[in-house]
Amino acid sequence: MSTPDVSVIVAVYNTMPYLTSCLDSLVGQSIGLDRLEVVAVDDGSTDGSAAELDRFAERYPGTVTVLRQPNSGGPAAPSNRALDHARGRYVFFIGSDDHLGPEALERLVGAADRWDSDVVLGRMVGTNKRYVHQAVYASTQEEVDLFGGDLAWSLSNTKLFRRDLIERHGLRFREDLRMGSDQPFTLEACFRARRISVLADYEYYYAVKRDNAQNITYASRFEERLRCAEELVGFVVDLIEPGPRRDAILLRNFSWEVAKLLQREFLALDPDAQQKVHDRIRKLAEAYLTDGIVARLAPDLRLRLVLARDAGLDRLRDLVGQQFDKTLPEVVVEEGRWYAHYVGFRDPSLGYPDEWYDVTDQAAKVMVKLTATALAWGRDAAGARVLVVTAQSRWAALATLGAEAVRISVGELAGVSSVTAGGPGTVVRTDFALDQLLAVVAPSGERRAVRAEVTALGGTGTSPVRTDRRISAPRLLARHGVRFYLVTPTTNHKGQVIVAITPVTPRRFLARLRRIWPSGGK
Repeated sequence: MSTPDVSVIVAVYNTMPYLTSCLDSLVGQSIGLDRLEVVAVDDGSTDGSAAELDRFAERYPGTVTVLRQPNSGGPAAPSNRALDHARGRYVFFIGSDDHLGPEALERLVGAADRWDSDVVLGRMVGTNKRYVHQAVYASTQEEVDLFGGDLAWSLSNTKLFRRDLIERHGLRFREDLRMGSDQPFTLEACFRARRISVLADYEYYYAVKRDNAQNITYASRFEERLRCAEELVGFVVDLIEPGPRRDAILLRNFSWEVAKLLQREFLALDPDAQQKVHDRIRKLAEAYLTDGIVARLAPDLRLRLVLARDAGLDRLRDLVGQQFDKTLPEVVVEEGRWYAHYVGFRDPSLGYPDEWYDVTDQAAKVMVKLTATALAWGRDAAGARVLVVTAQSRWAALATLGAEAVRISVGELAGVSSVTAGGPGTVVRTDFALDQLLAVVAPSGERRAVRAEVTALGGTGTSPVRTDRRISAPRLLARHGVRFYLVTPTTNHKGQVIVAITPVTPRRFLARLRRIWPSGGK
């Protein structure tokens, strides 16, 4: 029996009907059945996946091999068993709810042979709103560095591996981890590889988020995620010597696996559980959160992690609450920079630098969130009818920017705005000329949202103008040319201010008359 070029390993547990698409994409590969081996392990499925595997094995004998075992609780054990049976020069792992582009394996194997690569990444894309980090797929590269680029942020096992590399170093999946078991495998494979390549010229791999959201990453529990974070950090520490190379990998672990434990769901835990989580994260941070990692962390993650290391639970809880609130806390504006009063700001006991609290790049995005307080009809200086939209901003700094920094629009039509201090904060008044509103409306009428745009401090923010209570102006009958329209300024079910413009046709006019004077009435 000849050696196949590539063995595709599929760990299967209850993934119908996605499994059918996965297997179809494998047996339909342009590389050809004679160069391909599919090793699928049924991990105790109960939904018909076993029967579907049997159907493909019967239809493609010599290509599709099915192994069975009781449910193990994760993909690691079935993947390891499949590795023990794989015969190909290369091994490729695919999730049983995902699928490949038709030419994926032929292109991947060709690149590995051409460049003598031990690991090859093919561009992955997400479907059904599945997130896939894209930075590493920016361009095709014959050789990438594990420590100097974006590869550390893409450590799933969905890659092509030279099987000799795997067997020479005895690489297998961590069966004690229900989630994240592929990351140590992939990391060590890349660490040991002579060459790692990236192909960005084709959509090789389609990662699917199931409609029932039961992919193991999405369904995992909090305790499992915490333990996964600890184990992954520990694995990196054991594998790589201290220094910049270790920091490059731990930056990913602290940013994703650790910091994401301190989000809104953390606040929903009971106090004892919060304390345990805090204690365990503090232990990791005290041991491995180096100055080099801190300097490269995203600003919000940096503050969260250093406070978890340096402060008590109450202050950490307060910070998480602040960061996941929809509005900024109080700010200080100095020399054109905005500094937010997040926990620890200018606290001498912590000594964090002001730049950690710099939110200047967010200023436009927060100032643009206006609350409408009134809708009314008025007249401009020439006596023409105008719609007046009055809104309030909590930020007094908006008034100092002037009206030229603010654009309020209905569709593509910008109104004439003025900004004045008051409220407290800033009051924004915008006039829309009625004849201009009617001039740009479609003959069939439209419902248009009122939107705000603010340009400030090098940034631009846009947002619908909203209200915290229902407001409206009287419906107005107006003529434009030979047509009549009803213009209704009001709010929709989302609290957004809208202007509804409806043409008055003879049929609508008669229908309105019938509602006013019903048949048989006086």
